[in-house]
Formats: sequence, C-alpha cells, structure tokens
Amino acid sequence: MMFELVSCKISGCYEIRPQLHKDLRGHFVKVFHEQSFAAHGLETNFVEEYYSFSYKNVIRGMHFQLPPMDHVKIVYCVEGEVMDAVIDLRVGSPTYGQFALFELSAAKANSIYIPKGMAHGFCVRSEQAIMVYKVSSMYSPEHDAGVLYSSAGIPWPATVAILSARDQAFPTLDQFESPFRYE
Repeated sequence: MMFELVSCKISGCYEIRPQLHKDLRGHFVKVFHEQSFAAHGLETNFVEEYYSFSYKNVIRGMHFQLPPMDHVKIVYCVEGEVMDAVIDLRVGSPTYGQFALFELSAAKANSIYIPKGMAHGFCVRSEQAIMVYKVSSMYSPEHDAGVLYSSAGIPWPATVAILSARDQAFPTLDQFESPFRYE
C-alpha cells in the first residue's frame, strides 16, 4: 500500500497519508500514483499543478470553480504547516454547508483529496508555508468563485487574519446559490 486513505465526515473527501521513506538524508514521499488512485476509485487525470507561498496568519479561501470547469483537487503542504478546510457545497448532500478540517504539514507529508462541489481554503500556522495544488480541470477565470471564509463557522486559528480583497468580497455561504448536486 502506497498510502492510507482516511475518510472524513464529507463523502468523497479524504486525507491521504503516504508512506514516508526516511533515512539519514531526510525523507522521500510519493504524492501520486495513478494505479493506486484508480484502485480506490479516485480521479487520476490532473491537468494543472501550481503552488502558493504564504506567511503566518494568511487565510486563502474558500475557493472553487463552477461547472462545467469544476474540478477534483489534491492539496498538500511542502513547507510549513496549515489548517486546511473544506466546505461541502453539494445540494442534497447530508453534509451540505458543513466543513471538515485537516492539519497539513511538510513533516507529515499528508494531502487532501477534494471532490467536485467543495470550497477549499487554509490558514498558515507556521511562519510561512508552501501549498501545492493538483487539479483535474484548467483554471478558468470566468468560472472561478468562492464563499466568504468566515461564513461557515470554521474556527480559524489566526488571531489577526491576512486576506486578499477578493477573498473578503465573496458572498456568504447562505447567499451562495449552489450549482453543485450530490450524487
């Protein structure tokens, strides 16, 4: 087994805990293996990958893309530590509007598999952090969307949060009319 797949309360969303291969030099981590993902029924076609660098108390989120450019996302932290959050936006889901929290860190080398219909964001807990994103559809500015980070009751750890103007201007979860459907 290349990784342990850990379910959370939101259907289809998983924490991925990979095997760490450690020696005196440090450690080596395989973050993606097509056959293993396919064997678990997970998406294997990822078309873009990017990363963000952020300082302590930065909150990025809660982001997603609207259909037809919605995507599955895998996120992981290669430097530092973050509290990661996912909100279920799928109408008809038993966990619609609820969130799940994860501690991602370079030391743990864990990642999150986020299905379509989820808003994603994180708060940096270390002095700085680098987050990597692997997505199953191309970035589309006209389909780029979000909900206000503070509107779902997430207990963000930042005492004084640092956010972009864009992230502060998103509609609240209650104001958002979701196009996503639970299947």
